[in-house]
Amino acid sequence: MTKTALFAVHHQENCPVCGAELVIRSGKHGPFTGCSAYPECDYIRPLGPRSDGHVIKILEGIPCPECGADKALRQGRYGMFICCSHYPDCTHSETIDQPDDTGISCPQCQQGELVQRRSRYGKYFHACSRYPDCQFVVNTRPVAGECPACHFPLLTEKKTAKGVRLICASKVCGKPVAEDNQEK
Repeated sequence: MTKTALFAVHHQENCPVCGAELVIRSGKHGPFTGCSAYPECDYIRPLGPRSDGHVIKILEGIPCPECGADKALRQGRYGMFICCSHYPDCTHSETIDQPDDTGISCPQCQQGELVQRRSRYGKYFHACSRYPDCQFVVNTRPVAGECPACHFPLLTEKKTAKGVRLICASKVCGKPVAEDNQEK
């Protein structure tokens, strides 16, 4: 079916607001159902039912801690996750990728720890666990240590042609640590 033919098909349902016929329309985020009396009536809704991810595999023998049913591996909007097989009735869910525990305190606030996070583009970075109160972020793997030049209390690993080097995590300094100062 062509795109123009798809949007010419009537939905055979009436608008709950004004009673006019609902039609399939196209928007910047894809097709949706909208009122044919637009712009007088601005009722819209998603075209299909919203799903919370489809089941990939039932993990038999692994019970849910909340209701006792088997757990399931699902593919959702933000990737794969493990949840109860009775999801969304039982809301227990777990992430598959556990973040790295660095154990390094935040150099900016000295109260939180640096934890691994994942951006919306799939890249990993390390940020303070007290976010949004503290917004310290480094894009490379943090290493405990002090910069000999500016005495900033954090170093980061950087991969170069010469191998892995330690660099000062301060945005002001950013100097590489000499190889004789690097502890291996």
